[in-house]
Amino acid sequence: MPELPDVVVYLEALDRHVVGRELRRIRVVGVSLLQTFDPPISAAEGRMVVGTRRMGKRLVLELGGADELFLVIHLMVAGRLRWRDEVGAKPPGKIGLAAFDFDHGTLVLTEASKRKKASLWLVRGADALVEQHDRGGVEPLEVDEAEFRDALTGRNRTLKRALCDPTVFSGIGNAYSDELLFHAGLSPVQRTGNLDNEEVARLYEATRTTLVDWTERHRQAVGDGFPDKVTAFHDDMAVHGKYGQPCPVCGVAVQRIVYADNEVNYCPQCQTDGRILADRSLSRLLKDDWPRSIEDLEEEMG
Repeated sequence: MPELPDVVVYLEALDRHVVGRELRRIRVVGVSLLQTFDPPISAAEGRMVVGTRRMGKRLVLELGGADELFLVIHLMVAGRLRWRDEVGAKPPGKIGLAAFDFDHGTLVLTEASKRKKASLWLVRGADALVEQHDRGGVEPLEVDEAEFRDALTGRNRTLKRALCDPTVFSGIGNAYSDELLFHAGLSPVQRTGNLDNEEVARLYEATRTTLVDWTERHRQAVGDGFPDKVTAFHDDMAVHGKYGQPCPVCGVAVQRIVYADNEVNYCPQCQTDGRILADRSLSRLLKDDWPRSIEDLEEEMG
C-alpha cells in the first residue's frame, strides 16, 4: 500500500499533470471500485481540477465549480495510478479499474490483485469529506514530540500496531513502520505503555527523519515525471522485506515474525537485545493485536 512518502510524491505529480486542467470524462470499468452514487460520478466531468490534498493514504482531487466536489482515491495494497500522454487511453486488461480523461492525456487507475480493494468516491462538501475520510490520526511530520507521545501512548498496544493505526498516525503503514522502529532501535512488539521518555524521543526523531528521507528519495527518482514504480520494497530499506539479509548496521540476519498471512521485519541485534521473537510464543499477543491477513491489516490501516 502506498504510504505517506509515496502518496506525497503521487500528489506532487498530479499537481504537475492535472491541476488547472479540465476533467473531461471518467470511465469506471472496475465493478467494485466506485463506492458512492450521490452525487453521480458524471457530476465530476467537465470540472476543473483546482488542487490536491492527502488524507492519510487517500489521494484527493479538488474540483472547481459552484459546489464543492472531491474525488477521493484509496489505492489499498495493489492499486496504482499511471499517466498516459494518449487522450482516451484504454485501461489495461484485467488490472484496469478506471480512466480519467483530460485534454492532454489520461490518468489510469490499475490494481494488480485478484481481490479488488481500491476505492473511488465522489464527495460533495468539505464537511462531508472530513466526516467520511479523515480517520483522525495525527500528522507525524506536523506534531511536536509531546503531541506525538500523547497519540502513541493513548492506548497500550504493540508499537507496530500503534504506528500502523490510522486513528493514531496519518499515512504510516506496514513498510515504513518496520523502518521507523529499526532506526529507533525499538522492538515491534514492545508495548506503548512501557516506553520511557528517551524511547519516545528516539521514535519521534526516527519517524520524522525516515519519512522525510524517503519522500525526498522518491521525489528525486520521479523528477518531473510520474511515479510508475511505486512499491513497498526498496533495495535501500534496512529491514522491511529483508528477511535473512544482513542488517546494514550490525550485519546480523534480519528476522521476521510471521502470523497468518502477515509478517513484521526487525533486526534482533539492534532492536530486541539479541533475542529472536518466536512466532509461537507471540501468537496470543498477535491474536489480540494483529489482523489475520495482510488484506485485513491494510483495510484497517487505510
